[in-house]
Amino acid sequence: MLRDETKVIHIGNKVIGGGNPILIQSMTNTKTENAEATVRQIKQLETAGCDIIRVAVPTMEAAEAIAEIKKQITIPLVADIHFDYRLAIAAMEYGADKIRINPGNIGDMEKVKAVVDMAKKKNIPIRVGVNSGSLEKHILEKYGRVTAEGIVESALDKVKIIEDLGYDNLVISIKSSDVLMCVRAHEIIANKTKYPLHVGITEAGTVTSGNIKSAIGLGLILHQGIGDTIRVSLTGDPVEEIASAKLILKTLGLRKGGISVVSCPTCGRTQIDLIGLAGKVEKMVANYDLDIKVAVMGCVVNGPGEAKEADIGIAGGIGEGLLIKKGEVVRKVPEEQLLDTLEEELKHWRD
Repeated sequence: MLRDETKVIHIGNKVIGGGNPILIQSMTNTKTENAEATVRQIKQLETAGCDIIRVAVPTMEAAEAIAEIKKQITIPLVADIHFDYRLAIAAMEYGADKIRINPGNIGDMEKVKAVVDMAKKKNIPIRVGVNSGSLEKHILEKYGRVTAEGIVESALDKVKIIEDLGYDNLVISIKSSDVLMCVRAHEIIANKTKYPLHVGITEAGTVTSGNIKSAIGLGLILHQGIGDTIRVSLTGDPVEEIASAKLILKTLGLRKGGISVVSCPTCGRTQIDLIGLAGKVEKMVANYDLDIKVAVMGCVVNGPGEAKEADIGIAGGIGEGLLIKKGEVVRKVPEEQLLDTLEEELKHWRD
């Protein structure tokens, strides 16, 4: 696994790289200047399973708000900076655990050096972020268009700027909304650097399209042993990003814990409200820290057989249903009691 060989980086109370567990990131969509609203959203994300949070810092007021936000959260905070080097310096002074910049849009070398000097003084990691939409003119001219090779070259050029200033506490992110281009770029850069990689498909889209693009892109990248932190970028509630990221990691066998729900797609044999029931089960099991698989099946004909690989399951019939454990029917209960019966079993699972 290439991620086993990446440099170990400390971000607040978290550690990435060197084969450490892949961490999930998200970004608030509140105004960072509004510390109260931002803290409220971060706590929701923490509860959902977010490991590292990023906030936009477009103003000095936003940078100053970091101090108050940091007092009330437990996960590391990354300050996202564009253009104004003074905001990067201020964000670190007010307690950011990491900053995200593109040295190419911070300004001249004196300004970049001022940012790096502050990071060095506080030993704060810098995430060097390059998107396909921000490639320099000479790179576009060299490759004729936006390419994976160009994205990598641009990112490594920015990394060298900071390395030449004597700092290597770095994380790299290279993103594109073109899924296969993004995958190719990660394949290239993973063999050219030992810095940890933050992986995501940028501007992926709404919850539906964004989840599909992210699952394919992140799945292809992570399965090759590439990537130390991830973000599923969705146009929607950031909490949705966490649920999706956790499921991607679990599906790839890169994260354990939490109940996995499997359910059949419904057919003409379905005699119960399976869609509604499966949704209720998925919401209910989110409250249980059990590393098991739960099956929700729509009929008693194939239900027990289809649920064999699950630890526990329910299968609906006409007005009634079956409780199934390890493929064996345990008992029959009225349809309206299926959800409560399953929850009661989960409550006593470790007994």
